Amino acid sequence: MHTVWQPFDVGESPPFGASIVGVAIASRIPRRHEWMGAQVANVQDSGSAPQVRRFDYDVTNTVDVSSISAVRDATGELFIDLWPGASLDELWLAFHDFRRLFEGNMPGYEGCDTVYHDIQHTLDMTLAMARLVTGYERTVDEPEQLGPDRAVLGVICALFHDSGYIRDSGDDRHSNGAEYTMWHVTRSAEFLRTYLPRLRLRHLAHIAAEMVHFTGYERKFTGIQLDDPLDSMVGHLLGTADLIAQMSDRCYLEKCRDRLYLEFVLGGIAIEDEGNGLQRVRYQSGIDLLLQTPTFYKTVVKKRLDVDFDKAYRYIEAIYDGRNPYLEFIERNIAYLEHIIETGEWPALRRSPPCYTVNEDPVSAANVLVNQKILAMRSSPVLSEVPA
Repeated sequence: MHTVWQPFDVGESPPFGASIVGVAIASRIPRRHEWMGAQVANVQDSGSAPQVRRFDYDVTNTVDVSSISAVRDATGELFIDLWPGASLDELWLAFHDFRRLFEGNMPGYEGCDTVYHDIQHTLDMTLAMARLVTGYERTVDEPEQLGPDRAVLGVICALFHDSGYIRDSGDDRHSNGAEYTMWHVTRSAEFLRTYLPRLRLRHLAHIAAEMVHFTGYERKFTGIQLDDPLDSMVGHLLGTADLIAQMSDRCYLEKCRDRLYLEFVLGGIAIEDEGNGLQRVRYQSGIDLLLQTPTFYKTVVKKRLDVDFDKAYRYIEAIYDGRNPYLEFIERNIAYLEHIIETGEWPALRRSPPCYTVNEDPVSAANVLVNQKILAMRSSPVLSEVPA
């Protein structure tokens, strides 16, 4: 069926009456106070933090993941405890340069303007990476340990794994970094390849450029060229951190609907160019993206986490007495989403957390760009569905 594409708000119901087949509904629907309280996983001492998790804090509600210095210090504490006396100079410099790049103060770059892949996302992911590395080092025997140099490289890759979304200064072909979505990991790899020599890590640049592809979908994992199995292990931890940090975000569902969808439109994922002037709609709205999220989690994400990365998330448990607060919050988010899908209570997703980019009102600015793009496509025939 061909239709003319119409603009709409991201939170609006899908205009084509979309549905998703095979969405599993949780067998037990928790009571409302269990959902809306966003209770923090019990991984800190009693009284050490508020029970309601704050929007800009990590999954344990103890680290402000919108703060570069807070994540830097938390990472440093973990690594200094692991390797007393080890030099972490390159790591401190990387955090400093991350601030310059993402805040728009590094010459040659515009700064972070993507509303889902914002500064908080990268910092949350970087903290998860540092924790995974720490748990891994505490779990395995000495011959399998990464050591401080390889661990620092992994955290540097985490800091810059989404640098490929950042536009070059004077780029007049792209209005937002989300337009790089389809090849942003390749751009991140190129950034790392040119950046690491500035840290006197030129000999590791090619490794980092390969390793960062474990966070993306642009290259098959079998095509990532790393000779040392320990480098591949770091890649598995890196890919794991990227997934578990974002999906355990307290506002993950709202961010998918209100922000990730915008990036998908700008990046050509929500509406794909089929050639011959045809467009194919994969996600009809922010809600349609959420409707497809449980299936995406169970078929794509879990395969990555459990099979491709060999359950590397389990290393978190070494620092939380056998518990995994990241997986706990992911399961809570997915179960709540299934509850929303079953009941139709979409207005319950009403949180609007801060967005950390260089723009003053980034979500509104991205909405303007999305509507401009959709209006420009109105004269093009659109295929209304993507076959499952």
